[in-house]
Amino acid sequence: MPTLPDYTRRYTVEEYFALEEVSDIRHEYYHGEIFPLDGPQAMAGATFAHNTIKQNCVIALRLGLRGKGCRVFDENVRLRINADDHFTYPDVMVTCAEEDQLETRIVQHPTLLIEVLSNSTELRDRSWKLQQYQLLPSLRQYVLISQKRVFVESYLLNERGAWELTMLRQSQEILYFPSLHLRMTVAEVYEEVGLPPLHLAETIS
Repeated sequence: MPTLPDYTRRYTVEEYFALEEVSDIRHEYYHGEIFPLDGPQAMAGATFAHNTIKQNCVIALRLGLRGKGCRVFDENVRLRINADDHFTYPDVMVTCAEEDQLETRIVQHPTLLIEVLSNSTELRDRSWKLQQYQLLPSLRQYVLISQKRVFVESYLLNERGAWELTMLRQSQEILYFPSLHLRMTVAEVYEEVGLPPLHLAETIS
């Protein structure tokens, strides 16, 4: 049985990389601290809906970006957010940067990041990760997708350098990826998931 990480100590980046090579679960790294992204609590959020939504996005993006010099990754590829201080694993990310083309394990210049919300990650995805991701100079769009109801939130960096939020609730609405010159309908995002639409009177949980 593998030794469990010591979550009370601080790790160097080299120790963190070594841990990820042998660990059965993934960890986020922030200024020496590590946080499990998998395990019993997190895996409870890895539902059929979560995986189907993620795959729908990956497939659509890969098909749309074929031959355009961009790469699409899922949650098993690490993102470096701030030098050697912060690493995490977004559900979906796209990079078109030349600097990332030869990388095999770490992306540093994403254009698009997508997180599929779950009970164990929603609070961090909506608040702290949103703030951290927006520090990335290359990032142009951050998308949050609910797996409980048909509800998509798209944060888009406008020409004035401000982040604009668009909320999509109906299957016929369009999720635009302007920096990639692509689009998906909300129905395509939720294909084979079978969730009810989110009504305005409902509380977003």
